[in-house]
Amino acid sequence: MPLIKTISGIRGTIGDKPGENLTPADIVKFTAAFGKLLLEKRSPKKNPFKMVIGRDGRTSGKMVRGFVIDTLTGLGIDVIDLGLSTTPTVELAVQIENAAGGIIITASHNPEDWNALKLLNNKGEFISAEKGSKVMALAAQKEFAFAPADQAGTLTIDDSYVQKHIDAVLKYPLVNSKAIAKRNFKVVVDAINSTGAIYVPALLKALGIHDIILLNGEVNGKFAHNPEPLPEHLNELSNEVVKHKADLGIAVDPDVDRLCFVCEDGSMFGEEYTLVAIADYVLSKRKGNTVSNMSSTRALKEITGKYGGEYFPSAVGEVNVVKKMKEVKAVIGGEGNGGVIVPDFHYGRDALIGIGLFLSHLANHKKGIKSLRNQYPDYFISKNKIELENGIDVKAIFEKIKKKYKKNPINTEDGLKIEFDTDWVHLRTSNTEPIIRIYAESDFETKANNIAMQIMRDIKEFAPNP
Repeated sequence: MPLIKTISGIRGTIGDKPGENLTPADIVKFTAAFGKLLLEKRSPKKNPFKMVIGRDGRTSGKMVRGFVIDTLTGLGIDVIDLGLSTTPTVELAVQIENAAGGIIITASHNPEDWNALKLLNNKGEFISAEKGSKVMALAAQKEFAFAPADQAGTLTIDDSYVQKHIDAVLKYPLVNSKAIAKRNFKVVVDAINSTGAIYVPALLKALGIHDIILLNGEVNGKFAHNPEPLPEHLNELSNEVVKHKADLGIAVDPDVDRLCFVCEDGSMFGEEYTLVAIADYVLSKRKGNTVSNMSSTRALKEITGKYGGEYFPSAVGEVNVVKKMKEVKAVIGGEGNGGVIVPDFHYGRDALIGIGLFLSHLANHKKGIKSLRNQYPDYFISKNKIELENGIDVKAIFEKIKKKYKKNPINTEDGLKIEFDTDWVHLRTSNTEPIIRIYAESDFETKANNIAMQIMRDIKEFAPNP
């Protein structure tokens, strides 16, 4: 599997040849490049120079962590290691520690043989495309100056951030822990053998929920199923919610920045509707604008309009959503994959603040989660992908599709989005996998699937080697 280098980080499968997979040589090279970039911006007044790191529960995490720490301290950078952590926790810690940046060791929803380096700036946000390009250039040059032995950085192990993150959620003004505790919810959690097993039950207990059934709770990185929290991967969670007569089920991905729910009857609340429901709650308390990426449901636009706000689409990718949120001063935003961004909490997808806000909403609803879901419009997104062969000219394929549908409204800001009256289809190459994603939305599931299938037939027709 090729090593994938994007603004989403440097990720690949572990082992084999440097430059083609994520090997120790690649880990050192890209960590050193990122460290060098930050050191170039170092202020003489800022001493010591710190970076925060953390990792998910993958089996390769310890190995990657070792190379990252040794490289950073070898550059003369002090490292604060949160150990087994989450992506949003590291983002918060960078801010709290006033650090120069951070590295999260996680491949997010990718299978267990993958890992990655996610790079954060001094605000605890993903680095820009411009800085990402500089990291790539520095890595290619391989010109790193390491510090003398007596000027090496230090390592501090800090395991306090589970509680610090939870405390921050509890203190957030819109999280109503008293109302949540009064409902006496029974909750089933699928932690997918990663750090959600540490963080999510601890948060639920702090919110006053004590009847918790934890699935896949051993943090061993051996994922019990595909780690992406999609309906087809959550059968166990669905069955256990019904079996235990629970009020709801909660699923997160391995680095706990994506969040979805299961209703009391075992049906899916819908990952697209995680953000919709939380936005409904937030907008009922504070007026403002919203943002989601253009592959997300239009239900958010409708909810935003109901409260007098304005909805804005962004290109796919957390850094693009954050950029747009800042531009339009959004009060809530995120992505339809279950990623919720609460700007006055921090500018990053965060399942923990998402849980706090969603349960506050559900507690005030006074009925079950299925009843809450039925309040929102039923739109269906058909999510598909086509694996790319080496040498495929995606731009040429997109140009031919664009020409075929030239009479329809077309947006080329991020891949190719085509509108069909109230329906749409969005094609784009993935930032994290060698694939084309094809998302289509309609008010009927069969219509959404048919639109997606037609576009997939178009891709195969226009590909040089279908």
